[in-house]
Amino acid sequence: MDLHRTTAAPLALAIGAVLSVAGCSSGAKGGAAASVASGAAGSAASALQSGAASAISQAASAANSLSSSAASALASAQSAAASAVAGATSGLDATADVTLGAVAPASDHRVQVPLTVTNHQSGAERYTIQVDFKDSGGKLLDVTVVQVPPVQPGSTATATATSNLPLTGTVTAGVDNALRY
Repeated sequence: MDLHRTTAAPLALAIGAVLSVAGCSSGAKGGAAASVASGAAGSAASALQSGAASAISQAASAANSLSSSAASALASAQSAAASAVAGATSGLDATADVTLGAVAPASDHRVQVPLTVTNHQSGAERYTIQVDFKDSGGKLLDVTVVQVPPVQPGSTATATATSNLPLTGTVTAGVDNALRY
């Protein structure tokens, strides 16, 4: 919304009304009317400014609330990811066993990235993989964990990591942690 445009129209109407009431008379009555009209115009302008300031304040408050909600959702996702990775006790680093495809849009404004897991071990292994979603500047936007069922020796498995939060703009994905067990 253009705040200047919405406040300027009522102000122009108020000033126009004041000027038409005041007239062009230079007599005492006209001067008094002009004074009253001028005061009314000043009051109208003050009221409009006050209303505009209130609208700006409410918008800023809503933006801060939204930012706080997003930060809370990210903290929740990070906590859930940390718990899932911690639950994979006695796991060994398997980051080198995981490759990521390209980030693509998913439903509800979320994004997803395909994973390929290759088991280079001599026995079947399960995998717990933490995927971080970041913006183009490297800021962490979301975290998710993917559980991959046992992969046979020398075989590959595919999975998909989907963000928990709606993400927009350029989003990259990376494997933050991968454990095999």
